[in-house]
Amino acid sequence: MQLSEEQVLALAPDESSRKSGKELSSPGKWVSKGVNELALWGECQGSGSKPYQTQVDLANIAFKCSCPSRKFPCKHGVGLLLLYARAKSEFTSHDMPAWVSEWIGKRSEKQEKQVEKKDKPVDEAAQAKRRQAREQKVSDGIEELLQWIKDIIRNGIISIPEKGSAWFENMSRRMVDAQASGLAGMIRTLSEINFYRDGWQTEFIDQLLRLYIIATGFKNNETLPTLLQQDIRTWIGFTQNQEELKEQTGVTDTWLVLGKQVTEEENLTIERNWLYGINSNQYALVLQFLIRGQGAQVALTPGLFIQAELVFYPSVSPLRAIVKKQLNTEKVQQYKGFANWQQVAEAETDQASILPFRNERPFIIEQVCPVFYNQQWWLQDSNNALMNIKGGFKNIWKLLSLSGGEALNMAVVGKETAYEPFGVWYQNEYRIL
Repeated sequence: MQLSEEQVLALAPDESSRKSGKELSSPGKWVSKGVNELALWGECQGSGSKPYQTQVDLANIAFKCSCPSRKFPCKHGVGLLLLYARAKSEFTSHDMPAWVSEWIGKRSEKQEKQVEKKDKPVDEAAQAKRRQAREQKVSDGIEELLQWIKDIIRNGIISIPEKGSAWFENMSRRMVDAQASGLAGMIRTLSEINFYRDGWQTEFIDQLLRLYIIATGFKNNETLPTLLQQDIRTWIGFTQNQEELKEQTGVTDTWLVLGKQVTEEENLTIERNWLYGINSNQYALVLQFLIRGQGAQVALTPGLFIQAELVFYPSVSPLRAIVKKQLNTEKVQQYKGFANWQQVAEAETDQASILPFRNERPFIIEQVCPVFYNQQWWLQDSNNALMNIKGGFKNIWKLLSLSGGEALNMAVVGKETAYEPFGVWYQNEYRIL
């Protein structure tokens, strides 16, 4: 896969990695370097006696490096791929050294084992027994959770800030024991609320209500529509077999990667990739979970257009999807956005009516500009309506430099009362923030 310099820099996990990667994109920084149809590799001299061995799987854009960095990709991976994007003629060696061929071989072997595992006969009786046992565990855990929620409401929430994190952690661990990891995560979110901020009560009750709706929905599972049942099970923590999903017919379209959010949890990197279908006018969320040393299954670079078939998880309001097939394609300028914040609010209302415990979603909104009012930044639409920019947004100055006070078409991600800008259309080209 051939990437531009901008797309390579978008793969960097943070600004410091981008800056360091640029510094390492000089040929003189590399003791050796090479490329073939499978991989890109190089040895970069660091502070130690031995150079760092850096390699890139070109088929799937995966990285590995012998440096001690916990970032993925590290600055060496960014620098090597950036050098290749700038000066392919510098890579004259085409025979993979042993340390590269061994890594590529292991990745191929792993893929073959996955295929073998898929073809292995399934013990349906044992599978049904495990499924039934888990259903009972979840049901028992939910009964305790509902009692916990009712006790909170009965006693009032004024004393909640005094409870401490251990009080929430105990119930979260109980949900883990009940094999309801999704509910455990929602309880941890409750504990992370800033109880010293004005208005924490609204945020707390909103999250508590979402927990209650999901828990009671599971209890009344059989009375609900099939797709809503699947939504509830997903939020609780039941997983969908991705190989089974890939057997279904998906939505084939030209997709624009609007943006990427990356979070770290211990040794796990979580990628949230937000996509927009040019022809289907459909939004998608592609989640990837990366363990250190392992590459992503698919390379999704913000600002890149891809021709792909996406299969959506079953839902009353489909958003999360997996990539079944992917090909590069040329840039496309066609897209359809919302005219103003009122239209976004109407779309949010429609979503809430069918899925009240939904998460953030992406939107393209036309002709909005950043304005500073009442000591904070807002996004103003063509009707002069204002919408909060989500707290913690770090790229306001880049947005201002592109906007120059003028309205731009913009991609945002958020929910209800606050949104985070991801990119804008500037001079007929999508620019990531």
